[in-house]
Amino acid sequence: MSAAEIDLSRPTPERVLLRVGGAWKLASEVPDAAPVEAALSEAPAPKHLAFDAQQLGDWDTSLLIFLNKVADAARAHDVAVDRSGLPEGVDRLLKLASAVPEKADAKAKAGATPSLLARLGSATLTLVGEATDFLAFLGRLVLAFAALLTGKARFRASDLLLFVQQAGAEALPIITLISFLVGVIMAFVGAVQLQKFGAAIYIADLVGIAVVREMGAMMTGIVMAGRTGAAFAAQLGTMKVTQEIDALTTMGIDPMEFLVLPRALALCLMMPLLCLYSDLIGIIGGGFIATGMLDLSWPVYFNELFQAVSLTDLAGGIFKASVYGVLIALAGCLRGMQAGSSAAAVGDAATSAVVTGIVLIVSACGIFAFSFYILGI
Repeated sequence: MSAAEIDLSRPTPERVLLRVGGAWKLASEVPDAAPVEAALSEAPAPKHLAFDAQQLGDWDTSLLIFLNKVADAARAHDVAVDRSGLPEGVDRLLKLASAVPEKADAKAKAGATPSLLARLGSATLTLVGEATDFLAFLGRLVLAFAALLTGKARFRASDLLLFVQQAGAEALPIITLISFLVGVIMAFVGAVQLQKFGAAIYIADLVGIAVVREMGAMMTGIVMAGRTGAAFAAQLGTMKVTQEIDALTTMGIDPMEFLVLPRALALCLMMPLLCLYSDLIGIIGGGFIATGMLDLSWPVYFNELFQAVSLTDLAGGIFKASVYGVLIALAGCLRGMQAGSSAAAVGDAATSAVVTGIVLIVSACGIFAFSFYILGI
């Protein structure tokens, strides 16, 4: 088969005939469309462009690219194109290519870099939209809790017990490990400094107040955000992909009551208990350092601890943990309900749930620290 070739002729002053022949392959050299463009611009200006493909052999997209350039040149010179001489397959593909013409400024817009003000405005609008969705979801969850208090909420008690087990007993191993190590690290860092001043006894004050007031609730919240919040997002995201949530809505069952409410309720119930457990394990971890490095006895350590830590400190930590539980449930369930309809979207929802939950926990911790300082707690 001969190489790709073209031949231009002008049977009449108003008509240009383009003959295409040979094999048109991307791997081989193909003719340029410049001669055709020159022929269309010659005087007297032609009004029609026709094709003759009787000598055409094998072809691929290289022929379509060439003919598409020729058609663009013809439109630029107001020349009518007659594609009746082309093979049927070529004609169909050219019609498909021209069915939705490319916008004149599409490439310019794609390559243009938005200005700083435009990016700032886009980020602001995105933040406002996220805040609006969060508040709307929170409002729907409050209504679901109101339905629970009035006995009208519809969900299975077995689901609630399952989520209580997943968010409670099954989380104890990781809570134990993290809390113990945090207590050990805090006590070790404090012991190195307190030994310089002969104030080793105050290691109990340091560990007790830090763990009970802040670290116990915060570390529990961060662990649960990465463990349970992500699981909630993945579960709800998968249900959305498989259209289970749409099926519940079709049957007249509110997904907020049936799916979100038991998860949020389980996490809210378990977080205070997990916080108390985390406080205990963190204090024990600090005690190992106090008795091992500073030669303090366990009775002396706990006696100093009970004098330093008040019930107000303990209640504040438990209150923080309860709020963190609500925030984790909101972040996990919200991202799950917002998930797209693909497997990748489920993973993105789980990742976003962890990030959102941690950001909310840290932000709430800062607000609590400032508020407790103002209140003198």
